[in-house]
Amino acid sequence: MATHKLFAAGYGGQGVLMIGQIITYAAMKEDKEVTFLPSYGPEMRGGTANCTVIVSDKQVACPMIYEADILTVMNPPSLTKYESMLKPGGVLFVNASLIDLKPTRSDIQVVNVAANDIAAELGNARSANIVMLGAINRTLHLVEEESIKYVLQNKVFTGRKADLFDINWKAYHAY
Repeated sequence: MATHKLFAAGYGGQGVLMIGQIITYAAMKEDKEVTFLPSYGPEMRGGTANCTVIVSDKQVACPMIYEADILTVMNPPSLTKYESMLKPGGVLFVNASLIDLKPTRSDIQVVNVAANDIAAELGNARSANIVMLGAINRTLHLVEEESIKYVLQNKVFTGRKADLFDINWKAYHAY
């Protein structure tokens, strides 16, 4: 496998931290070395939110990254602010539903995902982050799909939220 360094950014309420948490739990289930470092402003919704996730087959010395292999941006300010932290040859996942800006770099791979539009078509606009999670993991195979399914069923959509699993599993496969 090697080491994958993911940085995900957006605004509070978009589920950016949840993307990181799900990948982290799935990697832990597979006994991989993993770190998760969330960062968010004081506002619950509308403030800035981002997280760093490192998934590796060897010990991770530091949870902070200065250069990402994978960058996920859910809103325009995140693209503007963080595009430069993606290493040459890295993969940029752009929420094309909300971002009409074009990346300024030609040395990266860009994957446009209309996450909000896809989630709305499925009938659950709040699943945009799960659409993006599916795009990331199904493109790059950071963790096994069964591990993602396990985390969604046993950590995220439990109790009163259990009935949301099916629509979110469809969202995961929608891109």
